[in-house]
Amino acid sequence: MTNNRVCNLLHIQYPIIQAGMIWCSGWELASAVSNAGGLGIIGSGSMYPDILRGHIQKCKAATQHHFAVNIPLIYSQIEDHIDIIIQEKVPVVFSSAGNPKTWTEKLKSNGITVVHVVSSAKFAKKAEDAGVDAVVAEGFEAGGHNGREETTTMVLIPMVCDAVKIPVIAAGGIGTGRQMAAAFALGAEAVQVGSRFAASLESSGHENFKQIILQTDEGGTLVTLKELTPVRMIKNKFYQEVENAYKNCATIEELQALLGRARAKKGMFEGNLDEGELEIGQVSGMIRDIKPAAEILQDMWKEYQTTINHLKS
Repeated sequence: MTNNRVCNLLHIQYPIIQAGMIWCSGWELASAVSNAGGLGIIGSGSMYPDILRGHIQKCKAATQHHFAVNIPLIYSQIEDHIDIIIQEKVPVVFSSAGNPKTWTEKLKSNGITVVHVVSSAKFAKKAEDAGVDAVVAEGFEAGGHNGREETTTMVLIPMVCDAVKIPVIAAGGIGTGRQMAAAFALGAEAVQVGSRFAASLESSGHENFKQIILQTDEGGTLVTLKELTPVRMIKNKFYQEVENAYKNCATIEELQALLGRARAKKGMFEGNLDEGELEIGQVSGMIRDIKPAAEILQDMWKEYQTTINHLKS
């Protein structure tokens, strides 16, 4: 799409971006999406610095196209990640979970395009003021860590588009071409897709996790642990333990102790479907197969075009 601001900004053929999901978005998925004409993203939130460097180098070897790294700004070793990204000349960074003002200037001064993930129009405006090149507006339908505002994608996208002049990328509950067309109708110029790519051949998520995504029906996910960081997950045994803790009026400290460490790794990467935190979006209720990432992207693009042509007629 030559007249699309996001495609031009990110040097991609299709305005489809694979989300930088922890435990699912390694170099294999990122390079596959980039090779298919979208933008692949390495999710650094689950990586130690040396692991991140390895994924970046493998991704560069596997694709000649642009790719990105997602960096949660609250990550404990964020400075190391930033240094590695600059040293390895990563062309694009998607930042999230923190103040974009902290690192945007340094990244851009090193020739890196910066996109920031937001969950409200207020934070979109702050990100624009901080100098980012585009924003991802992520609605409450999304999997994993979520905005406290609980604004759904249908409401969030037009509000953010009205608030900023930079390009807006829609996210949250988007996994098909029809949903992509709806996001464009609301003013978005690209979409970011997580859950659909989590259930891809190249996703680094455990096979057990991929299979439970396929089995998740409408209403099978819920946002919880809002006192800590709101997170949307599949209703499994661990989720029920959290619900029981709420019924027993658990304190924040007790919830933190129940959550413990590495819950997401246990579920999504190691495949423990009972004790793990299984982060996935509401769109999981529509996912019924595991496909190569390139096929997922092409299916979305074809359905998007079919939908637009149908609306025109």
